[in-house]
Amino acid sequence: MVPRYDRALIVGSGSGLSASLARLFAAEGLRVGLAARDVGKLAGLAAETGAVLQACDASRPAAVEALFARVEPALGGHPDVVVYNASGRLRGAVADLDPEAVREALLVSAYGGFLVAQAAARRMLPARHGALLFTGASASVKGFAGSAPFAMGKFGLRGLAESLSRELQPQGIHVAHVVIDGAIRNPARGPEPADAPDSTLDPDAIARTYLDLLRQDRSAWTSEVALRPWVERF
Repeated sequence: MVPRYDRALIVGSGSGLSASLARLFAAEGLRVGLAARDVGKLAGLAAETGAVLQACDASRPAAVEALFARVEPALGGHPDVVVYNASGRLRGAVADLDPEAVREALLVSAYGGFLVAQAAARRMLPARHGALLFTGASASVKGFAGSAPFAMGKFGLRGLAESLSRELQPQGIHVAHVVIDGAIRNPARGPEPADAPDSTLDPDAIARTYLDLLRQDRSAWTSEVALRPWVERF
């Protein structure tokens, strides 16, 4: 059986992947909610997609509960698709990192994912229906020098997703973790090399994978998928 979804909430929204998700979900007939610390940057996207905007710091429990309380009436019910796309990015040599900045990065990348998933699951469980999708990165599976906080947060988010898939999927909630193993295409990065076209991930193509996950029959749900450009070296 392929579940039907009607309302999506994307937490950690911006102009990249989350914008592609919002456009695709809206085109598929879903009502869309977009949450970010700064929703002013999303006004154009909201006008384009009809999305509901809600300001939220996902690392704060009270803010997450307030988000769900506000977005439910705006969407006509609780979201049955929730995408956690927020990340705390912090780089630096381990000897130089500010511990408080590291703590904040971990709160956004991992703890925020837990808070959002908990709030969503409490609303999805009574109907035994819903989908939780987590955006991972190369750092979810391999750490890089100078990027320990990002790796710690993404490793934590992956562990959360794996645990929740085992706990919630038998109760009708599809949980999937998407490893974005490569750079997402962005005009600010400049043109791609002529000898390596499509060497960065097209955000619209990534979004279609998220939609594919939602269209899966529950007899064969994917719990994790890794996406990387065709030129990426393993």
